[in-house]
Amino acid sequence: MFRFNFFAACYTFFSYFVLMLAVLPAIASSQTPPELQLANRYHPKINVQNYWVSEKLDGVRAYWNGTQFISKQGHIYNAPEWFIQNFPSFHLDGELWLARSAFDELSGIVRKKKPIDDEWRKVTYQVFDLPLNPASFDVRLNALKTLFGQAEKDEVKWPLWLKLIPQFKLQNHQKLKNELDKVVIQGGEGLMLHLGTSLYHGKRDDDLLKLKPYFDAEARVMEYFLGKGKYKNMLGSMLVEMLDTKKRFRIGTGFSDKQRQEPPEVGSIITYKYFGLTSKGLPKFASFIRVRGE
Repeated sequence: MFRFNFFAACYTFFSYFVLMLAVLPAIASSQTPPELQLANRYHPKINVQNYWVSEKLDGVRAYWNGTQFISKQGHIYNAPEWFIQNFPSFHLDGELWLARSAFDELSGIVRKKKPIDDEWRKVTYQVFDLPLNPASFDVRLNALKTLFGQAEKDEVKWPLWLKLIPQFKLQNHQKLKNELDKVVIQGGEGLMLHLGTSLYHGKRDDDLLKLKPYFDAEARVMEYFLGKGKYKNMLGSMLVEMLDTKKRFRIGTGFSDKQRQEPPEVGSIITYKYFGLTSKGLPKFASFIRVRGE
């Protein structure tokens, strides 16, 4: 005899509701910068157990609006038609990624106006959120796991280069540090921490945190200085101005030969890494990472 189970029915309905929220149709303009959830720096005052942890990939942040990839500034990444042919129609937040320590190569691939098929065959899209789903991250992550599980079982036809970033829990700050050390030794950039109870919102706060073995910040390029020896008639160093304190300092490391031949324009914003501040409030051992938006 059939017996109605009220609690089982409620759970089934709720699961279905969550999945339906995940597949809302795309509504964002491809020319409008997406309101992305942004990360603060990690600090030891948080309760680690409340956060999901994942590797911080050295890729290009890309918002999938159901039809195309959009950068943080609203620029379109022109992926080949075959790459996005079987992508879902709902919004995703993630990163276009190649491999650890391969950012420069990836950036050159995805920024071409006319994509090159052979180059894009090395690229994956690593998903970490469902931005239009109004539920908590705990629920959004569970929905993503369900959706990607269906793809693995061929219940939905998604391409192999559409990936879900592994997320896991750690019990304390020491285990978090151990995980960071392991990732860095393997060539990774760091870790991301996402608060399980957080809702998706387009601002920067402690709901999302980044943990690296170094700090990073942004500065404005003010002036160039030519190099010597190997870098004669090329960029030797640049004078930059910190965006918050307006203090100025030089950066002379971290540039590729190509970047020394074609340096960032004066007035552009660059990201640099450093290892703490001096007594005068200047970055220690500052090194160039990239131009903002890359």
